Amino acid sequence: MGSRAAGAAHAGAAEPVAEEEMPELSDDEEAWEEAEEEEGASEGPQTRCLFCDRLFNSAEDVFSHCKTEHQFSLWDVIKKHGLDFYGYIKLINFVRLKKPAAAYLSSINSPLPWEEEEYLKPQLEDDLLLQFDIEDLCEPANVLPSNGLTDIMVLREQLKHAEHRARLAEAALATAQDDLQKMKQIAQDFVMNVDVRSNSSSSAIADLHEDEDDVYFSSYGHYGIHEKMLKDEVRTGSYRDFIYQNSHIFKDKVVLDVGCGTGILSMFAAKAGAKKVIGVDQSEIIYQAMDIIRLNKLENIITLIKGRIEEVNLPLEKVDVIISEWMGYFLLFESMLDSVIYAKDKYLAEGGSVYPDMCTISLVAVGDMKNHENKVLFWEDVYGFDMSCMKKAVIPEAVVEVLDPNTLISTASVIKCIDCNTASIPDLEFSSDFTLSITRSTKCTAIAGYFDVFFEKNCHSKVLFSSGPQCTKTHWKQTVFLLDKPIPVEAGETLSGKVTVRKNRKDPRALLITFSMKELQQTYSLQ
Repeated sequence: MGSRAAGAAHAGAAEPVAEEEMPELSDDEEAWEEAEEEEGASEGPQTRCLFCDRLFNSAEDVFSHCKTEHQFSLWDVIKKHGLDFYGYIKLINFVRLKKPAAAYLSSINSPLPWEEEEYLKPQLEDDLLLQFDIEDLCEPANVLPSNGLTDIMVLREQLKHAEHRARLAEAALATAQDDLQKMKQIAQDFVMNVDVRSNSSSSAIADLHEDEDDVYFSSYGHYGIHEKMLKDEVRTGSYRDFIYQNSHIFKDKVVLDVGCGTGILSMFAAKAGAKKVIGVDQSEIIYQAMDIIRLNKLENIITLIKGRIEEVNLPLEKVDVIISEWMGYFLLFESMLDSVIYAKDKYLAEGGSVYPDMCTISLVAVGDMKNHENKVLFWEDVYGFDMSCMKKAVIPEAVVEVLDPNTLISTASVIKCIDCNTASIPDLEFSSDFTLSITRSTKCTAIAGYFDVFFEKNCHSKVLFSSGPQCTKTHWKQTVFLLDKPIPVEAGETLSGKVTVRKNRKDPRALLITFSMKELQQTYSLQ
C-alpha cells in the first residue's frame, strides 16, 4: 500500500516530425503550458503533516518533513517498538487524535499509549499515511512506468485501499466480540454467584477490577473534576505557597509529579527553579496538560508521560523530590498514596523528599438530630408505609458532606499519622483506639472523619491545611458515619471506641471502616 513516485520520461519514441510542422511557442504560451503542468502535478490527494498543518502529496514527503523539521523518525519508532501493520495504523491515528509532541513520541517506552483498539479508526478521511506499506520505509521507492499509472495500477491501488479498510473492520469486529464475551462472562459469574475461589470466577473478578480501575482513571479525564480541584483555593493555594516559599527545595532539582493531572504542580515546581520535572498520569487529561505546558513555554523543563507510575519507564533512574496531590475522601479513599509509595521506593534518591510529608486522620462526634431524622428515621414512615428495612442499606454507606460546625459535640481525636517519607503500603490498613471528649449534653448521631496535611520537612516556611469542619471548606468536605441509634452523651464524659480501616477486597480503591464503641459495632463502606 506504499506511495509510489511516477517517472517523467516517455515510455517509447514517436516518429520524427518535420521541423516546419512544429511551430515555436510564444513566451506567453510556454508560461501557460508550464503553469498547466505544475497545476496537473499538484492534483490528487494530499495529506497533512503529523505535527503541523503543512500538506504533502505523498507519505514519503511527510516522513521526510517530520524527520527534518520536527526531528521525528517514524522508522525509528516502528523499529524500537517492533510495530506491525496494525501497530503502525494505531500510531498514526493516535498522533492525529491526541496531537502529542514529537519529543514525547520519541521518548515513549512500554506501555504504548496507542495500544487501544479505538486507534484503528481513521482520524482523517483518505489519509495517505494509512495507505502506506511500512515495509517501504526501509526499501527504495519503486518507480512507476514512465507513462504514469495505467488502469491496472489504479485498480491495484484501489484494491489495496479496500483491503486496508477490510482489515480495520475485521479487527474492530473481533475486538467488539471479545469485549462482549468478556462482559457476558462477568455478568454470568455474578448472577449465578459462582464461588470466588474457583479459577473462572477469580478471572472474572480480576477483569472487573481492571474495568473499575479504568473507570477510576477515566473519571479524571473529564475537565469538570480538574476545574473543581483547581478552584479549591485551600488545596491549590497551599501547594503553591509551599513550593514558592520553599524554592530552595526545588532549585536545580529533578522533580517527579505523581498523578500530575493538568500539570499545575509541575508548573509550580518549574517556576520554583527545578532543573527537570517529570509528570505522570494515566487519565486522558494528560494530553490537555501537554498543550498547557507548551502554551506556557515550559516544555524544555517539564516532560509528561501517560501511564500508571507502576508501569511506565521514566527517562531517568532517580529523582530528588516527589510531589503529588493524592489525598481522597477520609484521606485514603482512592488508594493513590499506594502509587506515591511505589514511586518513592523505586525512584527517590537517597536524601530526597516526598511532599506533602505528613498527614493525619481525625475523628469528631456529631450531634444533629435533624439530619439524623432526614436520613435515617425518614424510612420508618414513608407516606404512611414502614420502610425501616431500608436502613440496613442506608446506614452502612458513609456520607461525604459539609458539616455545620455548630453540630460538633466533642474535641477531635487523631487516629492515624502518616509520614509519607517512610510509610509502606501495609501501613495504610490499621486499627486505632480513640477517645472523644464530649463538650455538650445531647445525643451523638454520627462520627465524622477528616484529615490534615503538612509540608514541613526542610521547609523554611511551613505550610499546612485542614479538611476539617471548623476550617475553610474544601472539595474533600468531611466523611460522616451515621449511627442507627443515637447515643446519649453528657458534657465532660468521654466516648471511647476502636476504629479499623481497611481496603475493600472487591474494590481496592474503596474503604471499609468499622467502628466499635459501647454496644455498637458497625462497618461502613466508602466507595
